[in-house]
Amino acid sequence: MAFKSTGKIKEIKDGVVIADGLSDVAYNELVEIQDSEGKIHLGLALNLDAESVGIIVLGEYSSIGEDDMVTATGKQLAIEVSNSLLSNVIDPLGRSLEDVKIVHTKDVRSEPLEQVAAGVSERKDVSRPLPTGIKSIDAMIPIGKGQRELIIGDRQTGKSAIAIDTIINQKGKNVKCIYVGIGQKMAKISALKARLLMEGAMDYTVIVAASTSQAASLQYIAPFTGVAIGEYFAKRGEDALVIFDDLTKHAWAYREISLLLKRPPGREALKEHYNIQMKTKEDR
Repeated sequence: MAFKSTGKIKEIKDGVVIADGLSDVAYNELVEIQDSEGKIHLGLALNLDAESVGIIVLGEYSSIGEDDMVTATGKQLAIEVSNSLLSNVIDPLGRSLEDVKIVHTKDVRSEPLEQVAAGVSERKDVSRPLPTGIKSIDAMIPIGKGQRELIIGDRQTGKSAIAIDTIINQKGKNVKCIYVGIGQKMAKISALKARLLMEGAMDYTVIVAASTSQAASLQYIAPFTGVAIGEYFAKRGEDALVIFDDLTKHAWAYREISLLLKRPPGREALKEHYNIQMKTKEDR
């Protein structure tokens, strides 16, 4: 008989749980929280202190209270990915945000959100271009498949427009596109889907939406979900384009979580830890 590591909540604030017990829990391990009504909530262990564990609740947390039971699962957070995700708007846990049930096909695969990136020697040379459809960019600073590009600019200067035009330009080029909207209003996500449908681009696109109305924890894991979906297609020998829009709001969500977990709030300490995370996603 296998024994599971368990503990109890001693403090909860804004979607962050501090629990005691859980002596065998690992960093980034998926945990289950059972509230007083018997409902199960998912959480992610991010802080491992000597006498307590800091956990972010992945989603709604209003019914969670002190002394609720927390159980370690021994698993990593993962989502189910298949071609059935194409044309859909999902949340960072892979659940549909529309009145559509996603029925996965036989090619479904469970992709962990945290994976080790391939080493430099294992990667192919960058030899094929990824046309954006914008002549000035493709001529002066072309993007190659396997590369990454950072779009920097002030507010309302057309950064998202470049990314959306790039998705539309992939039509008929056998490139799967994953748009990750972080901290965006759902009205903007709906308008984006309508535009992609009009252009015939939703057939090869997945939209991962972590809107302003969702918890900071879901905004935090959204880029990892986008990368995991992209890796699914890459492992099948297909090309994938992943767009994060935008990473500033992701940094805000991470800062909020860090402050609640009592991690160093100093600008430099936070920046160093965040840069390590971003480097990991980019390498993948």
